Amino acid sequence: MCALTGAAALLAAPAMAQVSASDSVYEHVKGNRLSVGGYGEVALTRNFYSDNIFRYRAATNSAYKDDPSHGRFDIPHAVIYLGYDFGKGWTMGSEIEFEHGGSGGAYEKEFGEGGEFEQETERGGEVELEQFWIQKSFCNAFNVRVGHIVVPVGLTNAHHEPLQFFTVYRPEGENTIMPCTWHQTGISVWGRTSNWRYELQLIAGLNALNFTTENWIQAGPKSPFEFDPANKYAVAARIDNYSIPGLRLGISGYYGHSINNNYVTYVSNKMDGLTGAVAIGSFDFTFNRYNWIARGSVDYGHLDDALTINSLPDRGNTMAPYHSGDVGKNAVAAGIEAGYDIFSQINKLREDNQKLYVFGRYEYYNPYVPAMETNQYRYTEKQRIAAGINYFPVPQVAVKAEYSHRFLKSGYYDEPSVSLGVAYEGFFL
Repeated sequence: MCALTGAAALLAAPAMAQVSASDSVYEHVKGNRLSVGGYGEVALTRNFYSDNIFRYRAATNSAYKDDPSHGRFDIPHAVIYLGYDFGKGWTMGSEIEFEHGGSGGAYEKEFGEGGEFEQETERGGEVELEQFWIQKSFCNAFNVRVGHIVVPVGLTNAHHEPLQFFTVYRPEGENTIMPCTWHQTGISVWGRTSNWRYELQLIAGLNALNFTTENWIQAGPKSPFEFDPANKYAVAARIDNYSIPGLRLGISGYYGHSINNNYVTYVSNKMDGLTGAVAIGSFDFTFNRYNWIARGSVDYGHLDDALTINSLPDRGNTMAPYHSGDVGKNAVAAGIEAGYDIFSQINKLREDNQKLYVFGRYEYYNPYVPAMETNQYRYTEKQRIAAGINYFPVPQVAVKAEYSHRFLKSGYYDEPSVSLGVAYEGFFL
């Protein structure tokens, strides 16, 4: 029975781990009208491998093996949350993100286009409105949210804040094959009961003209225009269970068509029957108990008509803001990490609420599983291990350090690196 609405329903609900990133805004309104918060990351990495754009095309070149190391400073994400409770079950939430410390255009070296420099403009720059929604809460089990929303497919999209993973950067596998953070405009229906949370979304489809060899559908939601084309529609869904104390189990999925979901629709005989249907299934879990934190996920995606997508109109047009190159029929990513709080065994540090997690991570991913057997892009299949520490002097701040080693197929050089980072996540009002 829907007896409670809005912030009152949240306060009466059993405590649950965060499931959707949008909950992070909503849960902090709590009848206080205005809530302000955010998160941010600062990172330093030293890569002990070649950054030459041709290192995969001429993998046996010994110069790439002996290439000097190179370092990078970065601010991957700096985010401002704003939320407001209007009363009577009506709330607003927003998330404004500054990526890589800047805004506007940025030059990138395009591997798929012979290493030429290209100026990229992603939705008008690297300032993104990742969330902006209006919500009506009828009760804890039934809420309707309309606007720009996070698509909670996969573990990282549902938990993309920097204190929700041990590594300095977001988990590499999901961040490679899918948009991350995946956010689109649409309608969401969601709710929570004692041991379950569900969410069902109707959003615009992806654009097949943006799919790539190295990142599969990652750029699919991007639009260089002042609007998102929505000739095709898609559905996304997520269900999480909390029956076992400290354990969250989740499944999520996506389905939608991607061909002819662009500024101009094309009519031709060769496109009859083509859909570019994208289907993704994901399982993930989080365990937080007994001074251990463990997280893991498995994602599998399939793309119909992958062989013909490269020949679509405008895909090879250098004057059009789209990509070129082969696209995989399937993509896969799997990862698991675990860390133990060694400060839990030291009374003084435990009482001071300080934590020091020693962690390890393993992941496997491949954004290009071809429709036909080929050796052309064997470098896309990678395994990665990482080990390091996360020190929490206070619950809202983490100091991170890790060693990472990326393993490629035989014939390519491995890619080790060392990274340091500082991150925070919290609400100020």
